[in-house]
Amino acid sequence: MRNNRNNHALAASAFLAPSMVGFLLIAAIPFALSFAISFTSWSGIKGLNLFSPAFWQENFIGFENYAKILKSKEFWVSLLHVGQYMVLYIPLMLISSLGIAVLLNKPRKGSAFYRLLFYIPVLTSWVAGAIIWKWVLDPQYGILNDILARVGIHGPAWLQDPKWAMFGIVLASVWKDMGFYGLIFLGGLKNINPIYYEAAHLDGAGRFQSFLKITLPMLTPMVFFVLIISLINSFMLFPQVMIMTNAGPAGATQVIVERIYKYGFSYYKMGYASALSWLLFLIVFLFTYLQQRLQKKWVNYDA
Repeated sequence: MRNNRNNHALAASAFLAPSMVGFLLIAAIPFALSFAISFTSWSGIKGLNLFSPAFWQENFIGFENYAKILKSKEFWVSLLHVGQYMVLYIPLMLISSLGIAVLLNKPRKGSAFYRLLFYIPVLTSWVAGAIIWKWVLDPQYGILNDILARVGIHGPAWLQDPKWAMFGIVLASVWKDMGFYGLIFLGGLKNINPIYYEAAHLDGAGRFQSFLKITLPMLTPMVFFVLIISLINSFMLFPQVMIMTNAGPAGATQVIVERIYKYGFSYYKMGYASALSWLLFLIVFLFTYLQQRLQKKWVNYDA
């Protein structure tokens, strides 16, 4: 029996080895290196030899990077911008993706085509998508302001106005993500037993009441998953900002990941950028942990 277990363990190890090697090289080792670098003033240009005493004598600065970040106004402003993005993005994304799921759940001719149509933005690269949205939100030639003008509304200079730039980023993000989250909600809707709706109908419940009392409670596991993923994605906000606004105008769309990139690869302060990335990791971990703790009060797994 013990020999069989050992043989199974060896066989499993052989299959897992390629993945583990990839994980170590791509994730675990860089993860550890970034933590060590965060305690240094390393620029990212000179050679990196963490096992050399000379390197640490020249670059070690302890918690100085962390102290500078926490004392800087820039960090808190960037965090505030991420919070503004969340407040706009998460409700709009939940409503739009759930609405798409409800529409696609109804049996109709060509439903498979419409599912593919809504999923196309997910497959589109952010470079292409952001360029499209820069044109859509152009104050003079953009299609969105043209549509608003036809109903008598003067559209703003979306990406050039500090008051509207983040909302423009949110619109592009919702467009790209709602197909993915919509399919998650659609899978949840498909798993709801129709008997519940039949019983509610016999009791005199309308569609809206059935949605509130049956559909939403049954979808809470999917809502929880989507909230976790969308929260993490909000903190990781980067490509749409870089391509559409480059953190402008006047720093109105400056966010944490953009600051990490700029400090690491534009200002050559890799130690500072690493410390900033670790603070971001701690923030994401804290929010995720809180959501995990709070899910017991509202997520229904009894469906």
